[in-house]
Formats: sequence, structure tokens, C-alpha cells
Amino acid sequence: MRVCSSAVFGGGIGPRAWILNAQVPGGYPRLDPDRHLAEIAAAEGLTGPGAGLMTAADVAAYTTAQDGGVTATVTAGLGVRGWAAAPEDDRVPSFRPGTVNIVVTLPAGLSDAALVNAVATATEAKVQALLDAGLDCSGTPTDAVCVAAPEPGPDGGEPFAGPRSTWGARIARAVHSAVLAGARPAA
Repeated sequence: MRVCSSAVFGGGIGPRAWILNAQVPGGYPRLDPDRHLAEIAAAEGLTGPGAGLMTAADVAAYTTAQDGGVTATVTAGLGVRGWAAAPEDDRVPSFRPGTVNIVVTLPAGLSDAALVNAVATATEAKVQALLDAGLDCSGTPTDAVCVAAPEPGPDGGEPFAGPRSTWGARIARAVHSAVLAGARPAA
């Protein structure tokens, strides 16, 4: 699959054989998360290029939703939350687990621009779900998104993935449903 990701390991756009969402302890002490994720992947027998996300939230408490061939899988740790455009003096409170990690898979190849737009669409849907859950925030300081789609064919792939395009609308609805289900316990 071709992945566009903000993951700490394997982020960016490129082919990925696997996506790993690793649970780490609260107050995670390591300063080399990319190396740590590579070690975890190797221990799990994962080979080839991959993408690795981390969270202190319970990864076993993931939620999923599907819409028209799109699957969104979400871990929603909302202990530390806030607004993306927080004031400069807004300090993170004492540690509480928090990260909303989103992995989206879809069966259609996307152009580079559409792949990037799919990440934006997933993020917009996340924020909408958090607000719909009654949470006064846009997310947590460490949220990550991975969108995985097949390599586009000779036509270059679907050109659009905004929320009003066919695939973008499906991404938005799947992410919204999965995030809302995961955010309700925090609300």
C-alpha cells in the first residue's frame, strides 16, 4: 500500500508493508522513538518499509468504522487535550495518557495531492467527532494519521479526497464514527 502519514516512524508518502500502533508507558522516557518502533517491528517479525505510531493510550481499546470500502481504526487517548492553536504560554498539564491515532485504509489509489488531502479530511472529521462528543478541543498534542491506499494506476489515481469527494466523504464518515465511539468515554 502507499501511505501518507504523520507517524514518527515511516512518516511521509511512500510504499509501506505494515502499520504499527505501539502502546508505550506513560511518561515515555526514550528520546529515540523511531529506533524503538523499528525494534518493536523487528520483534514482531515485520519486514520491509513500515509506519509506526505510538501512544500511552490503551491500544486494545481501539474503535473501528467502515463506510463504502473505507475502514478507520482509531485509538483515542484523550487525557491531555487542547486546541491546535493554543496560546504560546499554554503549558501541558501533568502527564495523562493522550493521543488520537487514526489509520485509514481504502481500496482506491489516490494521487499525491489526494493522499495528502485524505489526511486533512481525516483530521477535520476527528475534530468534528471530538466536538460532537462534547469535548472542548481539537485533539491532543501528539495525534497522528496514516492513510493507506493502493498504488495509483496509469491514470494517476483519484484526484480528490476532500470531504465532498466520493472517497473523501467516505473517509470523513468512517473517521468521524470511529473517533466519536472512542471519544465518548472521555466525555
